Amino acid sequence: MSEISGKKSPITTKQMSVAGFKAANNILKGWGIEAADAMKIMGLAKSTYHKYKADPEKANLTKDQLERVSYLLNIHSALRIVFDNQENVQGFMNMINNNAYFEGRAPIDVIKQGRVADLYEVASRIDELRSGQWS
Repeated sequence: MSEISGKKSPITTKQMSVAGFKAANNILKGWGIEAADAMKIMGLAKSTYHKYKADPEKANLTKDQLERVSYLLNIHSALRIVFDNQENVQGFMNMINNNAYFEGRAPIDVIKQGRVADLYEVASRIDELRSGQWS
């Protein structure tokens, strides 16, 4: 907060990068994702991923990477709303799903492909589950 104006300063891209990387990495770890898949999902090169993992304060994500992180945070948030227990929050992404979109795949297998569109689709489907619209 600025002492002169009394107003909060807007969150910077750097702050979003640091917080977002930490949160996304923890979420992926909770889902049992290995580093190679985490890199693909977050759209990070191997050296960059390991640099940020060693020192998250160095994280400086692109708009694309921040979008990916946002989808991961939204998925995790929706799962926390849908499920009361941590086992389901952590385990849902690895469960085989017979919903028409997933066609017998686990949601994690879809996002491991590393495409932003897949993150969007999985996030949308889980949001539908949260709002009771999943058929």
